[in-house]
Amino acid sequence: MLLSHTRVNQFLIEEERRNPSLTGDLSILVSDVMRSCKAVAQQVSLGALAALAERSGDPEKPLDRLSSRIFLQHCALGGQVSAMSCAGEEAIYTIPGAGQSGNYLLVLDPLDGSSNIDVNLTLGSIFSVLRCPDQCCTPTAADFLQPGSAQIASGYALYGPSTMLVLTFGNGTHGFTLDREMGEFLLTHPNLRIPAETCNFSVNASNERFWEPPIRRYIEECLDGKTGVRGKDFNMRWVAAMVADVHRLLLRGGVFMYPQDTRDVRQPGRLGLLHKANPLAMIVEQAGGLATTGYERIGDVLPGSLQQQVPVILGSRDEVERIERYHSDYLNGEDKPFSSPLFSTRTLLRTN
Repeated sequence: MLLSHTRVNQFLIEEERRNPSLTGDLSILVSDVMRSCKAVAQQVSLGALAALAERSGDPEKPLDRLSSRIFLQHCALGGQVSAMSCAGEEAIYTIPGAGQSGNYLLVLDPLDGSSNIDVNLTLGSIFSVLRCPDQCCTPTAADFLQPGSAQIASGYALYGPSTMLVLTFGNGTHGFTLDREMGEFLLTHPNLRIPAETCNFSVNASNERFWEPPIRRYIEECLDGKTGVRGKDFNMRWVAAMVADVHRLLLRGGVFMYPQDTRDVRQPGRLGLLHKANPLAMIVEQAGGLATTGYERIGDVLPGSLQQQVPVILGSRDEVERIERYHSDYLNGEDKPFSSPLFSTRTLLRTN
């Protein structure tokens, strides 16, 4: 039992002392989010038994819908939130009676990686806190359309062999582990820092044929290993849950990529800006990394809709800067060898 570690509520009090702009009602909101994460962790741990454990008499609900319900129930009670937005939902949830007392807007991806449920792999929950605009008595969807740089706090829970909570209030990134005997999150990873250099990258290789030349150039160099221009070998990892891939790079270094592709020019990105990209970009930047679309900082993108999707490249600073440079070369026409049809014949699955 990790009794010597700081409890998360104690950490929140100390964080308020260090940052006068943080108020007690924000701590209460984060505490409600943590209670939600504990409840979701319990449901995730049941796996296929979750339906058997349902005692409410309601019809069986998929785990992702149940997770949304848990967050809404827990976070609507305290009065700190005026409205919430969940990934995949076009409408927002306004909190009855919150009025002007609800100073915050809560953005949620209640269960990231839900495609992993049936195969019992890692899942997570992602959240972001925005300030409710002044005189925001009845919030609308437009009130959520704030850039990532406006986030007050963000975090995620990871449901794996242990349940972890990672938080930032704009003053570093900190990791907590759930002690199930105590029922408390304890500070186990203070001031997480992403190594600037790495030999790891995360990407869905099945989309290679749709990638732009800058990404194909970068991946090709990684695959060439010690015999190529990088002069070192790289490892590729892919969990199919963004929160899990990002968590690994926080601890070990790496770069996560879900880049712009050519499948649909009307939708160049594939990951939600508000519900995934912004909160995880804030966490990565506060840990010393970088987060970009390839062409601009994710935190500077102005949302145009609740479910807007963007390309995402984030992680170790040196690698992200290199990928940004390759995108700049591409725009300036300086990477013609990598734009030629010959390059596209070489794939991740080629044999040497």
